[in-house]
Parts: sequence; structure tokens; C-alpha cells
Amino acid sequence: MQIVAMDSPVPPLSDIAASRLHDAFRALRDDLSRQIVGQSALIERLLIALLADGHLLVEGAPGLAKTTAIRALASRLQADFARVQFTPDLLPADLTGTEVWRPQEGRFEFQAGPIFHPLLLADEINRAPAKVQSALLEAMGERQVTVGRHTYPLPPLFLVMATQNPIEQEGTFPLPEAQLDRFLMYVRIGYPEAAAETEILRLARERARETLRPAAQEVERMPQEDVFAARRAVLDLHVAPQLERYLVELVLASRDAGRYDPQLARRIAWGASPRGSIALERCARARAWLAGRDYVTPDDVRAIAPDVLRHRVLPSYEATAEGWDGDRLVAALLEKVPLP
Repeated sequence: MQIVAMDSPVPPLSDIAASRLHDAFRALRDDLSRQIVGQSALIERLLIALLADGHLLVEGAPGLAKTTAIRALASRLQADFARVQFTPDLLPADLTGTEVWRPQEGRFEFQAGPIFHPLLLADEINRAPAKVQSALLEAMGERQVTVGRHTYPLPPLFLVMATQNPIEQEGTFPLPEAQLDRFLMYVRIGYPEAAAETEILRLARERARETLRPAAQEVERMPQEDVFAARRAVLDLHVAPQLERYLVELVLASRDAGRYDPQLARRIAWGASPRGSIALERCARARAWLAGRDYVTPDDVRAIAPDVLRHRVLPSYEATAEGWDGDRLVAALLEKVPLP
């Protein structure tokens, strides 16, 4: 596998190029929606993570198309995909790779692990011990892997989608809060509605028939250069100064909620770091761009805030005893902080 780095900046987009990119991502979202039925929020968050150059932690019961979603995205991009099933006996080298001795040549040769794929599914990340989790999360943050004396850059397009199963907790290693902060968003998904599940049955039958047919012609895949150009377009979106202050105020309120509600302040043990502000702005921009707008609205910020902040706003012991969690705290902050 070739390990490359990207240093050249992406040039500004023309109106025609911008329109083409919007059409390409709209077609991508529509195609994913046809394959992943009943999980529109997961599809949107996955595309937002792709555009915001971040990573996704998804929590949901088995069978909710988490693996299918990232695999479907990989099939529509010119990017390799790898899936790693995290288990208690997994080692960091199983993820990052290791140096192999070549006696014929009298030297060590680095064999890259699955983490060097542009799209990586870390399935049931909480089943691996802390050393493996740390190796993955360090690579996510630093975009590089160090083995021995050498440091190897990860691909320019690098997206990790990690999953957690909320049902079984035996033999798991919960992610520390400081490491959870490495994820751009923490998304929780639920079961589909009746109409969606009926459509899932039809889709499953169709896929079963396709396995008995001759191989279909491969669909056109989006080049990585289009993803990088779209990321540049996302960063060029207009954010009004008043909206930027509102976004920052939401994060600041998680650290000092007493200005709005003393009872809420005692329920928050730790607020979001500046990384939360950056993630919130980037995700709001990506959501606005997917909607076809060249500006961000308060609705973009409020819609994405729960997924960006639920793992960054930590309840106190007292709040946990009262049944409060990150979702409820973020909802309270959204209610207390006035709109611009």
C-alpha cells in the first residue's frame, strides 16, 4: 500500500465547479439513502464528518446498518476501505502495522496495518483494551503512526467510523472522556419505523437476487480530489459574527452554566474544550453546504450541537444520580442560551 501525503492547497472553486460538487454530493446522499433505509441521520452525519475532516463514533444496537453505511460510502469513493473487529486480544500492531525482518536483505521492512486505509471501520471499539484504543485515537489526532524510529503519515483522506454496542457491557473497555474528545461527533441511532423496515425487507430481497445474477457494471466513484475541493468550499461559507458569538457562547455556557441557571451549573462536571467549538463550527458549515446554502444559520448549529457536544459535556455525579446525561445537558444549554 502506498503511503502518501498531500501538501498542495486546493484552488478556489468557480461557480460551475461548486455547482458540480453540490450535484455530486447530492447524488451521493441519494444513493446512500437508497441503500441505507431508515437511517437518514446517520447518512447525513457520515457525510458531514467526511466534509469536516473528522471522525465519527456511532452507538446503536446490532443490525442497524452501521457497517453497511461506511461500506456503502467507500464503494462510492475512490478510496480503500478496511474493517477491524475490535476484540480483547487485539494488539496495537494489529492496527498500525509492524516492522518485519527480511533476512535475505538484512533489514527491517514496515508492513502497514489497516489504519493506513482512507476509510476505516473500528467495529465495537470498546471491546479492545486501552493500548489499542490509544493507538487508534493517537493516529486520529496526529494523522500519523510512529513505529520504532520512523513516523509514517496517514492518507490525506482519512476517516474513522467507530461503533459501540450499548446492549452488552461485559468484557468492554469504555473509552475515557479525554479520548472521546477526539471524535468529531458521537451519534446515537435507533430502530427504524415500520414503513422503513418494510422497505428494508424489499431491499434485502433485491440484494439476495443480485447475488444470483451476473456481476453488474461498477458504478462511477467520486475522486478524492472532489472531497478535498468540497472541504475547501465548506470552509469558505459565510458565518455571521452574531452566529459565531452564539456558537462560542454555547460552548462557554457548558463551562460556566451558572450565568444562566445555578441548578444547571451544579449538574455539569466538565464543559466542552475549544475543540468542541471548532467541531461545532465545522459541522454546522458542512450541514449548511449539504443543504445547498453558502451561509450558516442558527438551525445548523442547533441541529448538530447534540452530536458534537454530548460526549464533551460531562454530568456531575449528582446529575447522574438524578438521571441526567450529556443529551439532557446539551438540550438544557440550547434552551438557556438565547438565539442571536
